[in-house]
Amino acid sequence: MAGKEYRTITDVKGPLVFLDKTEPVAFGEIVELRLTDGSMKNGQVLDTSDDLVVVQVFEGTAGVDRTTGVKFLGDVFKLPVSKDLVGRILDGAGRPRDGGPEIVAESNADIIGAAINPYARQRPHDFIQTGISAIDCCTTLVRGQKLPIFSASGLPHNDIALQIARQAKLTASDEQFIVVFCAMGITAEEYNFFRSDLERTGALENAVLFVNLADDPAVERLITPRLALTAAEYLAFEQDYHVLVIYTDVTNYCDALRQIGAAREEVPGRRGYPGYMYTDLAMLYERAGLVKGKKGSITQFPILTMPGDDITHPIPDLSGYITEGQIVISRELHGSGIYPPINVLPSLSRLMGGTIGEKTTREDHKCVSDQMYAAYAQGRELRGLVAIVGEDALNERDKQLLSFSGLFEDKFLRQGRYEDRSIDETLDLCWNLMQTIETKYLVRLDQQWIDKYHPTDKKE
Repeated sequence: MAGKEYRTITDVKGPLVFLDKTEPVAFGEIVELRLTDGSMKNGQVLDTSDDLVVVQVFEGTAGVDRTTGVKFLGDVFKLPVSKDLVGRILDGAGRPRDGGPEIVAESNADIIGAAINPYARQRPHDFIQTGISAIDCCTTLVRGQKLPIFSASGLPHNDIALQIARQAKLTASDEQFIVVFCAMGITAEEYNFFRSDLERTGALENAVLFVNLADDPAVERLITPRLALTAAEYLAFEQDYHVLVIYTDVTNYCDALRQIGAAREEVPGRRGYPGYMYTDLAMLYERAGLVKGKKGSITQFPILTMPGDDITHPIPDLSGYITEGQIVISRELHGSGIYPPINVLPSLSRLMGGTIGEKTTREDHKCVSDQMYAAYAQGRELRGLVAIVGEDALNERDKQLLSFSGLFEDKFLRQGRYEDRSIDETLDLCWNLMQTIETKYLVRLDQQWIDKYHPTDKKE
């Protein structure tokens, strides 16, 4: 069957080709299309029934007509994997984009992969130090976690992702992270920014890039993250690396899903996105984690830009259900000239509670994080009150909290793009900032930690 060529195309819609009856073919099977001018295109079976086969064409359907020959290859899409992947730049279909040779495969891995058996999963527990205070202190990243960045257009989410890629380290070991970078629908300018930064800092030597640009076919965007995750699984579970997977931008991926769904004339769900988008995203996100008996791990950092800065939009909404928290980038903080503009109030790390403490970070981490969060939240609320009644109407406690909210943003949140703070430096900075509040108002701190870590003897 693999050698038989069909010329039964009845319809072409966007990136989809519809064929009349063929011999039975499998869902996901790889297809070769031979155009009348002799050029070749590749595709994949998207739908199959008794009398119709739908094929999505990765390179677009320009030039495809009824005389185009279609050959089913009897296999699913596979990625050649080996250690040679590290340091390479590939396109959205897994072909070399850096001018280098083809990957010499140790094996070929099915890109759909398989979800990690829940019984084989190990609970994430190792602290990852990103060097960014707002993340390390308030939304701690854990090895094996999936922690998305909720951003919006024009905000520096790419800078933050690159800083994490450069600085991420396990404090408990000297092992380096391998970064698998998955770009979906990004502009050539963004691609050049990522590539030049990774080359300049030497991080490219420990990275694998899969790049689908905005002018590449949208249908290719659907396989790009699956290729990246297949490479990550091989490096983590076969070669024992700690792998950090960064996607940008999940919103472009979901828009491609909507585009293909419209071409297939599917019944749309919320805001035109297909109803199976939750399942589709879960198939990507759930490929993160630790496996019992394996040294390696996959930690995911999906970046998604919220259309219209709307956190209730289906993409961030569904991502929030599947992942273990979120880091929210604030347009207001960015407008104030603060980098990184991470708003810690709606940000969350669901795995933080069971990870931080004496054995992983420091014994005072939990109460310091709680106190910093509470004081900043109260200070932010007081800004609205001051705008109405003026600062003179505040009592002493409120004045101290109002002042603290400004220090929190200027001294704690603000740091350089290449500033790498250790967790001890971050927690010591927190204690220095909390000097500005009398200890009788620091109700979230245990007295034993005040006695041990407070820089001044300012007890009432």
